[in-house]
Amino acid sequence: MLKSSSKILQLCRKWISDLSLKKLILILPPIFLIIYVSFSSISSVSTGNIIFNPFSNFAPINSIFNSKASVSGSGSDSGSVFGSGFPVIKDELDRARIGVCLVGGARRFELTGPSIIQKVLKIYPNSDLFLHSPLDSKAYKLSLLKAAPRIAGVRIFRPQPIPETESEVRVLTASNSPNGIQGLLQYFNLVEGCLTMIQDYQKQNNFTYDWIVRTRVDGYWSAPLAPENFIHGHYLVPPGSSYGGLNDRFGIGDYNTSVVALSRLSMIPLLDSAGHRLLNSESAFKAQLTTQQVPYLTMRLPFCVVTDRQYEFPPSHYGVPVAALSSLGPLSGAKCRPCTPACTGSCVELAMNRLDKGWSWTDWANNSLKLCDAHGEWENGWEKVFDRVAGKKLAAARRRIEGLKLDQCVSAFAQMMNKTAHWEAPSGFEICSLGLLDSP
Repeated sequence: MLKSSSKILQLCRKWISDLSLKKLILILPPIFLIIYVSFSSISSVSTGNIIFNPFSNFAPINSIFNSKASVSGSGSDSGSVFGSGFPVIKDELDRARIGVCLVGGARRFELTGPSIIQKVLKIYPNSDLFLHSPLDSKAYKLSLLKAAPRIAGVRIFRPQPIPETESEVRVLTASNSPNGIQGLLQYFNLVEGCLTMIQDYQKQNNFTYDWIVRTRVDGYWSAPLAPENFIHGHYLVPPGSSYGGLNDRFGIGDYNTSVVALSRLSMIPLLDSAGHRLLNSESAFKAQLTTQQVPYLTMRLPFCVVTDRQYEFPPSHYGVPVAALSSLGPLSGAKCRPCTPACTGSCVELAMNRLDKGWSWTDWANNSLKLCDAHGEWENGWEKVFDRVAGKKLAAARRRIEGLKLDQCVSAFAQMMNKTAHWEAPSGFEICSLGLLDSP
């Protein structure tokens, strides 16, 4: 393919040398079209997880031809503090300061945590991790983060009820939230609390992060977070799983856009003043960006949210599809679990065509999705399914947690604390003993 492109360029040079200026003006447009089609065919060639893109080092051109990005909506760009919308190249990101905000309960962190370390934190060596997580019987699994390259802040806290204000009751709805409005407030507190940790760290060290990546503790990453997902002046979110708003399971933005996106609690009075009512998490998130005129876009991302929740199968019009972890994806934050797929090929087409695209729909074309029957508990032998899909390194991390002893857990938290700039958490012994039995 590269040889054929070279021949085309040589022919073009010969033709141009033989043409008059008037003829040259007429023939230039089709020549450029031929060259572009030739390069486009090269750019679609995949080698492993790497897509060769001849325009990758030319941000303005790349932003035009990159078909994976979709501008879903925005506030007005006129007079905005937000930038041009050009993607960032890897060299720039290697020099940038990146804060990674990791929030949520540990749940299945033995499955998700090692993928976050490998596919996000180690991809960007200048990134600083900020963990904001509730203390519960699964929190001992967070000891896996001792392998994170850099940790700026850790806050593991005892959850307390959050008083519900009048504006919160007006703006938010308890519908489809497992724990009602209180569940939303707890989630919003996790997200905004992580932003507070980042801002405090910046003040103490007299700098500002160039980028903030916000992701979830229960997210499993099947491939690295690519540089093309960092877009100047825009807040990037995954498509699908939008539930009438925007998918809020992941986000990337520069500092200015991220402050708006992560201010989940403090933005509620502004949403109230703007007349917003009965919003779920996703629609409240979209309202935050639009009322503050933050441009946003969507791009497919290689992660899914590992869930223990049970969902009807096959999913109804407003149902929730649960992807098999073995799906090719990218799954863009769809719910998933390790399973033997119950629905593939034409079955997936039938199931997904029934779903409302503005609700829990996710991309499924090109055999990129397999579905689990998630109406019951995880199947027996799911561990083997996970190990086969995730590979040896992630399987080994899962087994380490499975066989973890109390003293090993305490030691791991001590190592983690020693490499953390700001630590706000119970003792390692207290965290570990909640979920582990003391054994010699």
